[in-house]
Order: sequence, then C-alpha cells, then structure tokens
Amino acid sequence: MPEPVSHQVNAARKTFETLYQISKLLNTNLDPTTLSICIRLCENGVNPHALATVMKELQREVKEMNNAQLEPANKASTNK
Repeated sequence: MPEPVSHQVNAARKTFETLYQISKLLNTNLDPTTLSICIRLCENGVNPHALATVMKELQREVKEMNNAQLEPANKASTNK
C-alpha cells in the first residue's frame, strides 16, 4: 500500500532540512534555494563533483566581484 502524500511530503521536508544542516556544518555557503537547485541537478544526472567545482568557482568569482566593488569605495573614503 503506498504511503499517503502528506507523509511523503513530510519525509522529503525532513530530509531537506537534514541536508541543509549538513550543508551549514560544512560551510558550503549555500542558501536553501541554491541547495535545492543543486539537489535537483544531481537527481537529474549532473555529476556532483563537477557541480561542486562549478559552485566553488562561482562563489570565488562573486567574492572577487564584491571585493572589486568595495575597493573604489574604500579608496574614496581614505582620500577624504
């Protein structure tokens, strides 16, 4: 006999919450939405190692862009 849909939804939610807690413990810096997308990509056949490499690279690039935006602001405040 199949499980009721509500039980399946609750089990999926609990599993996701556990995965999110593991993600936080590992300092992945993934928000719930991004983690959810990564999980769906893996479920659809994306290589997890390749996905992890891409995510690290994207996080590094975002950090560099944020630093580049802060540098002109820091220079302007020190020149006053």
